[in-house]
Amino acid sequence: MPKSFASRSYRAEGVVLRTYKLGEADRIIVLLTREHGQVRAVAKGVRRTSSKFGARLEPFMTVDLQLVAGRTLDVVTQAQTRGAYGHGIAADYSRYTAAAAIAETAEKLTDADGESAGAQYGLVIGALSALSRGLHPAELILDSYLLRALSTAGWAPSFTDCARCGAPGPHTAFSAALGGAVCASCRPPGAASPSAETMVLLGALLSGDWPVADAAVDSARRESAGLVAAYVQWHLERAVKSLKHVERV
Repeated sequence: MPKSFASRSYRAEGVVLRTYKLGEADRIIVLLTREHGQVRAVAKGVRRTSSKFGARLEPFMTVDLQLVAGRTLDVVTQAQTRGAYGHGIAADYSRYTAAAAIAETAEKLTDADGESAGAQYGLVIGALSALSRGLHPAELILDSYLLRALSTAGWAPSFTDCARCGAPGPHTAFSAALGGAVCASCRPPGAASPSAETMVLLGALLSGDWPVADAAVDSARRESAGLVAAYVQWHLERAVKSLKHVERV
């Protein structure tokens, strides 16, 4: 016997990662929820001007949702705003592009991994909140998020001791394939040779040491951004397309 409408209904706290049009008035919403991981749902009639919760289901908004489970897509029946981060982000290009890269990465990381969904949700909310309030430079918030998100997914980098043999650092080479800093004995051909300032910045971004990160010079920020992007691409096995739009110093 098919389940009743009431028995298929559930509540969730989620952040909107992406939306795309469906038909003339509907929209498919890609959500990351604390309780249920990644959810894809239809918001019916949300593109009509008379929709009661259209603005609540825009990217980077956090919402309390009532949904009904479906065969392929769930259906949003209610949405109440929890955090209107989208407004503060959309008004600034650097914040918007950083948020887009965060959302794209979160979608890729949680597409098949439900176990870390709660932790990944917390990281996304923290990053979007910081972006919306302009607490730190947008590109630093993004790179900090990327390193923490990959760590939560099981790919924690090392920026001090050798990622391969554990030899105490600091070291002067970096290999995305081996997991970060590498000593002279483990250094593979083609490994990067970042500056000491860059390695300090990467460690600060991973640990959340914002006084150190905010004080980093522009050259270290640029170099660390390239290493973070390489690390993300290696472990996701695909590029985060939104990263190419992010403004860098």
